[in-house]
Amino acid sequence: MSGWYRLVDPLLARVDAESAHRLAINALRIGLVPADRGVDDPVLATTAWGHPFPNPVGLAAGFDKNAEVPDAMLRTGFGFVEIGTVTPRPQTGNERPRLFRLAEDRGVINRMGFPGEGLEAVLRRLKARPRVGLVGVNVGANKDSADRAADYATCVAAMAPWADYLVCNVSSPNTPGLRDLQGRAELLRLLQDALAARGQHSDVPLLVKIAPDLSEGDVEDVAGAALEAGVDGMIVGNTTVSRPPDLRSPRRTEGGGLSGLPLLDLSTTVLRRAARTVRGRLMLIGCGGVATGADAYAKIRAGATLVQLYSALVFDGPGLVRSIKTELAALLKRDGFSSVSQAVGADL
Repeated sequence: MSGWYRLVDPLLARVDAESAHRLAINALRIGLVPADRGVDDPVLATTAWGHPFPNPVGLAAGFDKNAEVPDAMLRTGFGFVEIGTVTPRPQTGNERPRLFRLAEDRGVINRMGFPGEGLEAVLRRLKARPRVGLVGVNVGANKDSADRAADYATCVAAMAPWADYLVCNVSSPNTPGLRDLQGRAELLRLLQDALAARGQHSDVPLLVKIAPDLSEGDVEDVAGAALEAGVDGMIVGNTTVSRPPDLRSPRRTEGGGLSGLPLLDLSTTVLRRAARTVRGRLMLIGCGGVATGADAYAKIRAGATLVQLYSALVFDGPGLVRSIKTELAALLKRDGFSSVSQAVGADL
């Protein structure tokens, strides 16, 4: 935790988690958050879908739902940023309170339900920003949609010209019935429609984000649908509806998806399972519980080309990104790797 964030964090902890998040977004918008002035070690540079990434550490969807601060977050040192989840129409999401810090467990529970300003508002911001740095767009369906697959196609068609990659989020536990879209037949249809909607922008990678709660058979079904449809990758995974028995926080019984440190082992296990299933035919992004360079390295060795984090920022602030990159570079060199790509899947 950086010195300035050590001073700010106790103040943020005194307000409810969603208000603290809003304060963080506003601080980023007006330039109060320091940029990362360090230079990334060359060992961290990697390539995915033909794009050069300065480092493999990305910001997961959920932090910047409405594309308000993607460039400010890139300046904190992330190699890429994912905004969203974006739905076709604005929606308020679930009732507050719906976001909870589990400080004793370094975890977060949310039941947000895709609140956001909708497609048009996000599109205006993406069109206005300079295309500097890699920004992905995570898309979803409105809660009251009559045809959820069509919602994904609508968002993909609109966002494809302005995104460096696209993600179909079918794994949030906070929109009733959404995870049912991970069934093989339903997912295949959704992904085929999304790929068709991408149209002439076939160079923009399309990924699917899956849940960490899938069984081994479920992972095989999801991977099979993704391979059959011809998408470009998977993100493993989203928040979990499970609750480890050793959680200590009084907030541990809140409903919603759990993220942060308690998710690390589960998400890495499912990532490894997915990597063994796809056998290099899909690019994987490892997400869930990353808070150290060692966590990121474990996911890379389990099959992830890139990694993402969000919840750890709640406890350590944006200075965490630099420390993760420094530790990751040291671990790669310790084990004789001259690039991130050499370490991908090393433990499989």
